[in-house]
Amino acid sequence: MKTKPKAQPAEKRIAPRKTVSGLQIKNLTALAPFSIIARNALLVDASSTGILIIINRKSLIPKSLRQNLVLTSIEGEHVMFSIKEMELDMDGRIARTKYIGDGNFEIAVDFEKEAPEYWRECLMDLLPNHNEFDDH
Repeated sequence: MKTKPKAQPAEKRIAPRKTVSGLQIKNLTALAPFSIIARNALLVDASSTGILIIINRKSLIPKSLRQNLVLTSIEGEHVMFSIKEMELDMDGRIARTKYIGDGNFEIAVDFEKEAPEYWRECLMDLLPNHNEFDDH
């Protein structure tokens, strides 16, 4: 009896990822209704379709978010934020959230479809590589 070979999982990534370090996200803010979600966060990964940030529970502004281990209530929110070192304001939509332990949450923010592709690709070129800001 022949068995079918197992199908390999399809690669879900739409665009190549770039590991980033040394960039602070400031004032992650929901736009409707207007409210600050977090004071600061750390940009850890990026692609031309979105970014991945880490937020510590202590940086969350709403008490209801600080007291939970899930942030699913903010998924789908249209947000804006600033990359401090680049003095760059951006916006996007929270695609997913995940508690990763030690009081930290991983949050994926997808760029809006209206953002021109060439602009998103230029941003990727401008973001510093992992360890680019090391003091060694």
